[in-house]
Amino acid sequence: MKRIFLLILILYNITFAYEFKLNKDDIKYIQESKKQSFIVNRLKKYQSLKKKVVDYTLIRKLSHVNSFLNKILPKHDINANSSIDYWATPKEFLIQGHGDCEDYVISKYFTLLELGIKKQNLYFAVVKVKGERDYHMVLLYIEDKKKSPLVLDNLSFKVIPFNKRKKLIPKFAFNEIDSYKFTKNGFTQKVKINWGKENKFEKLLKRVYEKNE
Repeated sequence: MKRIFLLILILYNITFAYEFKLNKDDIKYIQESKKQSFIVNRLKKYQSLKKKVVDYTLIRKLSHVNSFLNKILPKHDINANSSIDYWATPKEFLIQGHGDCEDYVISKYFTLLELGIKKQNLYFAVVKVKGERDYHMVLLYIEDKKKSPLVLDNLSFKVIPFNKRKKLIPKFAFNEIDSYKFTKNGFTQKVKINWGKENKFEKLLKRVYEKNE
């Protein structure tokens, strides 16, 4: 029955122009995993979520995706004294069942793209949390760059404007199109991000779009 579901999962995903789909390596990993039943159940619920919310209003769609993915266990956040070691693809995040703050953001981003949200409205944002030493990452939804964006955060099940998240201190935001400095009330100026030796975002995009990892 589980193998049948996995095959159905692949066929179902083929219908999406932008898709989350399992390949042979993914299926092999799941079938050999001691946590197979948990993984299959999580993926099944994920597919059901997307079918359920596809025609929801914007705020309901954002809220449901945020809440669903927030139920996956956190691992640890970005350490302020080191680079972000590894960014997991949505498949890796959902199959493993745990991740860092950036892994939640990545999965929310690609899930919302699959649900018809335009990529120019979604931004990965690096912030600080008051009282915490480490940096944190959230996903922003923004239509007007002069207004406060909505925040999808694994630390909160509420999707509300950034200026109402009093403990979040904005740093910079980026997506596949551009990058900005921003304040609680909107984006200010375009910036170029110095990724150092490796552009982790570019590497992630290649893994997702070209390699289906």
